[in-house]
Amino acid sequence: MRISRKMEHIHHALRQEPTGANGLNDVHPVPAGLPEQAFGSVSLAVRFGELTLSSPIVVNAMTGGAGETEAVNRALAEAAAECGLAMAVGSQMAALRSPEVDSTYRVVRQVHAKGVLFANLGSEATVDQAKRAVDMLEANALQIHLNVMQELVMPEGDRDFTGACRRIEAIVKAVEVPVIVKEVGFGLSRETAERLAQAGVPLLDVGGRGGTDFAAIENARRDRPIEWLGGWGIPTAASLLEAGAWYPPGRIMASGGLRNSRDIVTALLLGAAAAGMAGKLLRVVQEEGAEGLVGFVRRTEEGIRLLMTALGAGSIPELWQVPAVIGGETAHWCRERGIDTSAIARRVRNIGL
Repeated sequence: MRISRKMEHIHHALRQEPTGANGLNDVHPVPAGLPEQAFGSVSLAVRFGELTLSSPIVVNAMTGGAGETEAVNRALAEAAAECGLAMAVGSQMAALRSPEVDSTYRVVRQVHAKGVLFANLGSEATVDQAKRAVDMLEANALQIHLNVMQELVMPEGDRDFTGACRRIEAIVKAVEVPVIVKEVGFGLSRETAERLAQAGVPLLDVGGRGGTDFAAIENARRDRPIEWLGGWGIPTAASLLEAGAWYPPGRIMASGGLRNSRDIVTALLLGAAAAGMAGKLLRVVQEEGAEGLVGFVRRTEEGIRLLMTALGAGSIPELWQVPAVIGGETAHWCRERGIDTSAIARRVRNIGL
């Protein structure tokens, strides 16, 4: 049953229209009229915890586990290898339970032989399963995804989430690669970030609301959809600010409806070290193939450099010092949650020093 769901998820994801409800348009960076910065000297290299990335763009977890998904992962990996991007695979539980489909994941390492790869499992995974998932890809990191609402809406989904934090803590202690806990599109709160920090989790991917809605995908698979569920979760911008209470810049990855260079730069400005894209990349690779995806990535990176130049930031750590004014629904969220955004508005750049 799990394996047959893989292509269903892809088909439903491709039919979803991006909502733009990630909250990033509420963040208004303050331009630098005298940036003292050359476009050609802007560096996109960044440290994400222990990982060194040549670009902040990450091909985030999407698929694997069915014969048809091997071609998707191959195309994504071809583009990631050409552009030097880190890449995650979808949940490997299908391969751990049915080894005949492990080639749909292993193809990523075969194609992207020297790249930074993230293995992926859910919070139900055991230590042994986590080690096997990492070994399958010779992975550089392990994503543990949280998807409570997706599971609850899924007709055949899990209903018992007890012990998840304890299992994650055991995995963090046992595996030899960094662990990234990620949401799948409903956002991480400050309280969840605190519990994960106390469990020793070194890296987060906030996976905020505004991108692919997996509750909506599972709703489409139900005989009787839950009509009132739309819009569940924390928007990406608010989730970055929530998580930032416990995870400093350099230890957070942004994902959740990132569509273009401006979304990425805005997310980085809020403290992210990396920007995961999934739905947008899936659409491009399905319509234009690996070559088209390479072109999209190159244009997106050019746009990131353009914006960084206008903001006087020659590197991503310098973006973390760029001031920005936060308004709209995100400002309201932060006020109600006691998150002080004035410090972001009053940042001081070290331009020309």
